[in-house]
Amino acid sequence: MVGQMTSITHDCAGVNWQEAAELMRTAPLADRKPDVVRRCFENSDVVAFAWQDGRLVGMTRMLSDHTCQAVLYDLCVLPQAQGTGVGRQLMKAALKRCDAPSVVLWAVPGKEGFYEKFGFRPMLTAMANFADPESSRLQGYIR
Repeated sequence: MVGQMTSITHDCAGVNWQEAAELMRTAPLADRKPDVVRRCFENSDVVAFAWQDGRLVGMTRMLSDHTCQAVLYDLCVLPQAQGTGVGRQLMKAALKRCDAPSVVLWAVPGKEGFYEKFGFRPMLTAMANFADPESSRLQGYIR
């Protein structure tokens, strides 16, 4: 996948949601059913999908109030495409389409450095109410 041309699209047309769910699982990011992944992306304000030779290799989405705040979710790249610039292309594409001045996100533990390259900084007062707090604690998201 190194050196392959990547194209970015910004709509959900043509996405195979089984493939998208598998991408999320293998990235690894989350284990979600294809219909849940579809609904999450279709209900988002900004979506970006990365393709190489017709294959989905990465994706992300954002929610926004279009005035003050946006939140970036689900940035994931196939393991074999990680480190090739696909994630960077997705971030640039999503941020370019975002019309809110402030963007927050949850980084996968250990991936914070990637987001710092785009100006993101750790928050001191962010809090979350997760459906499964013990799982979130074990994954390194909360104390």
